[in-house]
Amino acid sequence: MGGPVGGRTRDPVRVLIVEDSTVVRQLLAHIVAQDPRLALAGAVASAEEALRDLRRIRPDVISMDIRLPGMDGLEATRRIMAEQPTPIVVVSDAVADSSLRISMNALRVGALSVVEKPIGFSSRNYAAVAETICTQLFIMSQVPVIRRRPIGQAEPAARPVTESAAMPQRHPSILGMAASTGGPPALARILGSLPADFPVPVLLVQHMGAPFMEGFASWLDGIVPMTVRIAPEGERPLPGHVYVAPGDRHLVLSPAGTLRLLDEAPVGGQRPSANLLFQSLARVAGPAAAGVLLTGMGEDGAQGLTELRRAGGFTVAEHESTAVVYGMPAAAVRMGGVSVSLPLEMVASRLLRLVPAGAVRELRP
Repeated sequence: MGGPVGGRTRDPVRVLIVEDSTVVRQLLAHIVAQDPRLALAGAVASAEEALRDLRRIRPDVISMDIRLPGMDGLEATRRIMAEQPTPIVVVSDAVADSSLRISMNALRVGALSVVEKPIGFSSRNYAAVAETICTQLFIMSQVPVIRRRPIGQAEPAARPVTESAAMPQRHPSILGMAASTGGPPALARILGSLPADFPVPVLLVQHMGAPFMEGFASWLDGIVPMTVRIAPEGERPLPGHVYVAPGDRHLVLSPAGTLRLLDEAPVGGQRPSANLLFQSLARVAGPAAAGVLLTGMGEDGAQGLTELRRAGGFTVAEHESTAVVYGMPAAAVRMGGVSVSLPLEMVASRLLRLVPAGAVRELRP
C-alpha cells in the first residue's frame, strides 16, 4: 500500500470526508479509494457527524465541504482546530462566490488549502481534479497543525526574534510577496495592517488552484485597505494597489516597469512562480525593490529572493515560529537570501518602516 520511508513501509493516510451531497460524497470516496497513498477512514454528511465521530475515527486529514446543513464548514473547521486539531483541505465549488468567501475564511481559522470540487467522471477535467484532491490530502496530512484558541481568547505571542539587519539606504519603490500553504491568512494579516495609500505597488504570488484566483483576489480586496485585483497585462503598477498573479500564469515586472503575464512552463512545478517574480524585481529594480517570502512547502521563491538580495534589495522571510510550513522561508535562509526573518505579526511594521508615507518616488527601471 504505502511506499517505503526511511526503510519502512508508510501506512496510507486516513481521510475523513465531510460532504452533504450523496453523489459527491460517493465520488470523493471513490477518488480516495483509487489512490494507494490514501485510505478512506469515514464519510459523513454533516459537520455535526464529523465532530461526533472525530475522536473515534482519528483521521490524518479531513476533506471538508463548506456548504453543509446545520453547521457550515467554516464553523466546523473552527471547532475542529479548537478541540482536536487535524489537517483540513476545503473542497469547494470554485464558481460560487459566497462559497469561496467562506472557504477563504476557513483558511483563516486553520484549514490548510482549498481544492476544486469534482463534478463527475464524465467532466473534461475530472482526472486533473481527482489528482489534485488526492495530492493535497496526502501532502497536507503531513503538516503539523496547532490548537486554535476560541475567538475572543488571545493567541500566545510568538517567540521574540533578535535581528540586526540594517535598513536599506534607499526606500523601495516596489514590493514582491509570495506564499503557498498557509498563505491566504498570512497575506490577509500583513496587507490588512498596511494603509490604503501604502506608497508602493505590491506584486503577489499565491500558490492556489487556477479556478480560485479571481475569488481569492476579490476576497482579499474585501478585507484589506489597499485595492486588490488580478494583475493585468501591460499595466504600470500603482501605489496602494496589490496585483495578484492570475491562475496558471507567471507574473513578472518587465524592463519597462510594466506588468507581464507569461505562459511559460512551470518553474519547479509552480505557475505562477515566486522565483520568476523575485528574479524580475532583481533585474529591473534591484535596490529599489523589496521581497517578502511567507509560509509554504518546497523551495519556490528562495532562489529569486536570494538574487533580489544580491541585487541590493531588502528581503524578509517569515520566521519559523509563525510559519504554517517553514519550507520556502527556510530554503531562502539556507541560500543566504534573507535580510531579516520576522514573525508574521512583525512583518507589516517592518514594511511601514521600509516605505514610510510620502517617501517613495515612482519606480524608474
